[in-house]
Amino acid sequence: MMNPRTRALFDEYASSHQHPTNRLTHKIAIPLIVLHIVAMLDWVRLASVPQLPGGVLTLAPGVWLLATAWYLRADPKLGALVSAAMLLCIPLGRLLPVWAVIALAVGGWLVQLAGHSVWEKKSPSFLTNMVHALVGPLFFVAVLTGDYALAPRESGTPQPVR
Repeated sequence: MMNPRTRALFDEYASSHQHPTNRLTHKIAIPLIVLHIVAMLDWVRLASVPQLPGGVLTLAPGVWLLATAWYLRADPKLGALVSAAMLLCIPLGRLLPVWAVIALAVGGWLVQLAGHSVWEKKSPSFLTNMVHALVGPLFFVAVLTGDYALAPRESGTPQPVR
């Protein structure tokens, strides 16, 4: 059972993601955005630690730990899935050349913003509530796993199922 705080965040997030094409753009853009953010955080070197792969401690693992704590508190099952995907972004980001990470960033954000400006006709929800920058990946994992469903309203506009 999803905790009420997480359900409320999902309901609020869903209100800015009603159009099916906007939701599709997010299914493409959110993984690209998460990958590029984690990859870029991994470029920030904090300390030399010979015991670590590559011998350097970067910002990515610390941010991953903080995000994981938030995700697991929001929902243990969904949080574990998002956390595992984010963790995989560290070695994947290391395999990508810098130009590819930058291209993923530009492409991911353009797809995401197109979803809001062309189809949804609303600003991205994280512009009014920064927590939604964390909610987005969790929300779409919840939708993909069936832990949160969107159902049509009687007027034909989709709404969250409670």
